[in-house]
Amino acid sequence: MSTSLEQLNGTRAAKFAQRKRVNTVATGLALAAMAFGLFWLFWILWETIRLGFEGMTVATLTQMTPPPNEEGGLANAIYGSFLMVLLATCVGTPIGVMAGIYLAEFDSKSLLASTTRFVNDILLSAPSIVVGLFVYAVVVSRFKSFSGYAGILALSLIVIPVVIRTTENMLQLVPAGLREAAYALGAPKWKVILSITLKAARSGVITGVLLAVARIAGETAPLLFTALSNQFWTSSLSEPMASLPVTIFKFAMSPYENWQKLAWAGVFLITLAVLALNILARVLSRGKD
Repeated sequence: MSTSLEQLNGTRAAKFAQRKRVNTVATGLALAAMAFGLFWLFWILWETIRLGFEGMTVATLTQMTPPPNEEGGLANAIYGSFLMVLLATCVGTPIGVMAGIYLAEFDSKSLLASTTRFVNDILLSAPSIVVGLFVYAVVVSRFKSFSGYAGILALSLIVIPVVIRTTENMLQLVPAGLREAAYALGAPKWKVILSITLKAARSGVITGVLLAVARIAGETAPLLFTALSNQFWTSSLSEPMASLPVTIFKFAMSPYENWQKLAWAGVFLITLAVLALNILARVLSRGKD
């Protein structure tokens, strides 16, 4: 009896030791993978800060994009990016929020809702260059001109699916008891959505919008096929418009040293903007209404 008990304890000890070894190996591999990813991340950030800071001058923020081997800056590209991202957010956010409200509050299980979610998932995972080619075929080739309007349309099509998914998920997290209490007081459905559920999910919805803005801020492919670029300052959305991502792409591929410095300065500016938006999104997602 004692022999069998000792054998059983020995078997358990051997299995425990084997599981411990497997756990140690798996933990080591996970830490190695994390260190590998962090190594490249910090290297990229260091190079961006080192080379980008060298190109940051007053002229970078105040002058237009220059010809080769001449002094200049990125003022027109910064303005074009800011304007197109701002207007694309203003176009895409209301559509995304309203669609998310419909899916979460009005029609969550019908064929239309399932189809909408399916199409939205495809748009979320679709490469941005596909969106740019679509807008090029529908707008640019039809009107025979690149324009800021086409760039805004392409960027807004990227914003919409992100905002739809975030809004729907955040509204579904709101407890049903809040809705039932409001209905019991005689509030109409639109009032419940506007004053109760949407207000309760406000921080999550805003976070989704900020993440969508951070995504489109660095998009290059859609703007190459829609807004193209412009070496001069322009506030007309019916003309080709400069943007930071396209300017970075063009200047970084050039053999001219001044263009390469401006490209790194543009990368530094976009990195700071995206970092600020992500930090703000984190703060809002952890905050309480």
